[in-house]
Amino acid sequence: MSVSVDTPRPFNVREPMCPSRGVLEHLTSRWGVLVLVALRERSYRFSELRREVGGVSEKMLAQTLQTLERDGFVDRDAKPVIPPRVDYSLTPLGLEAAEYVQALARWTERHTPEVQRARVTYDEERAGVPS
Repeated sequence: MSVSVDTPRPFNVREPMCPSRGVLEHLTSRWGVLVLVALRERSYRFSELRREVGGVSEKMLAQTLQTLERDGFVDRDAKPVIPPRVDYSLTPLGLEAAEYVQALARWTERHTPEVQRARVTYDEERAGVPS
């Protein structure tokens, strides 16, 4: 069976020019993961979210939220009040993605001791120190 030249190929993150790589990068960036996990709990105002996602700068949080909003994962609800109020929440697509990302985050938390031991072993072997 021949495939038409106009038939789109399925997305494959292993392909260098595949658009899915950019989506994966946004979802799995350090701040992307932490924002998605936090927003899975509830909606947040910007300052609340910044406190919830410890260590993120205002600039990085704003960039991350904008990227996730552009990708359709986050909804930005600006209320026309004084002072301005903006709430961030997950879209249905964002909620689904956040479930997977949170599973990875929880796996990471559970297995960090093993990773730390592996690092020590690796470093000792590289330095010629017997375990």
